[in-house]
Amino acid sequence: MNRNWAYVIIAGIIEIMWAMGLKYSNNLISWAGTFFLIYVSFVVLMKATKKLPVATVYAVFTGIGTAGTVMVEMVVFGEPFSWTKILFILLLLSGVVGLKLVTNETSKKEGAV
Repeated sequence: MNRNWAYVIIAGIIEIMWAMGLKYSNNLISWAGTFFLIYVSFVVLMKATKKLPVATVYAVFTGIGTAGTVMVEMVVFGEPFSWTKILFILLLLSGVVGLKLVTNETSKKEGAV
């Protein structure tokens, strides 16, 4: 794995944290922390898009965030466990892994669109 994919994974993990903040923030300090995490996750995500295709990066980012948020809700916050949820998370993750496997890193030239 290279640095750009590490950025995507880090941004996805931070997305899980700010998604929890959206639900559980209840005062100015926790909301400020949530907004800070949103900002940091997108800054890290933008670093990855400098060398990787935006569509793939965004799909992987949202996949990590979605799967991670559901798992944290079930494990940490007592959301009811459902085999159907697990099945669809695995389906989502298989699509994310598939996108990563078929995507080549591109070296964009300055000024190229």
